[in-house]
Amino acid sequence: MWKVKRMNRARIAVLAIALGAGGIAAYLVSGSDEKPAPMQPAAQLPTVDVLVAKSEIPLGQKVKAEDLQWQTWPAATASSLFIRKNDRPNATTEITGSIARSPFIAGEPIREQKLVKADGSGFMAAILPGGMRAVSTEISPESGAGGFILPNDRVDVVLTQRLKDPLHPEIPEIVVSKVLLSNIRVLAIDQAPKEKDGQSTLVGKTVTLELKPEQEGTLASGKQAGTLSLALRSIADANAVEVDNRIETTGNNINIVRFGVPHSATMQR
Repeated sequence: MWKVKRMNRARIAVLAIALGAGGIAAYLVSGSDEKPAPMQPAAQLPTVDVLVAKSEIPLGQKVKAEDLQWQTWPAATASSLFIRKNDRPNATTEITGSIARSPFIAGEPIREQKLVKADGSGFMAAILPGGMRAVSTEISPESGAGGFILPNDRVDVVLTQRLKDPLHPEIPEIVVSKVLLSNIRVLAIDQAPKEKDGQSTLVGKTVTLELKPEQEGTLASGKQAGTLSLALRSIADANAVEVDNRIETTGNNINIVRFGVPHSATMQR
């Protein structure tokens, strides 16, 4: 009998230990299931709807309604030059028909400084900056940097002359070259106002240059005085100071005047 009682006590002790371990395990499991506190929602930045180019708009292309779309933009980074929907809800209609004076890439905000209303004028007159003139001159692959000059490049116009002294005909003629105009923007090669299909060369017979009114006469005189050629400038020199020479003809003498001050060299035809 005492052995039975002893066995019952042992079973009760084992059962109590098992129940205690189960309770501890249940407590631990319930503690691991506790969900973290929900994160506070991030503060929403104020935005505005800005008019952007839906697709690429090349130089000289007339803007169509399907080229434009409204896009959400952070208000803090939206320039005052951007067109905002809350200020001009009909801007898409107002912009349609304008000509791009500079190209737009897809997603670029529309700025009216890069657009112009043609109002019936031709393409070149529309994209030409105020106060400037478009003047054309003939070129060849040899005089046009081998065809590597493209629209919007910067060039120097070089005048080359063969000079002979009429008083001393026995003296061989000499060849003299001078930079007639420098840092001149190329508007077009033949009828191409922009680079086509990513090509790196564009061979043509006529180049159209962007000149100041006072430079027109210089170029015209240079055509009559000798042979003109173009020297392609590095893009890093786009902001360099321009050299503007002016040709003055007196009798058989051709004087090149730089910035209104006669150059030290005097050439004879």
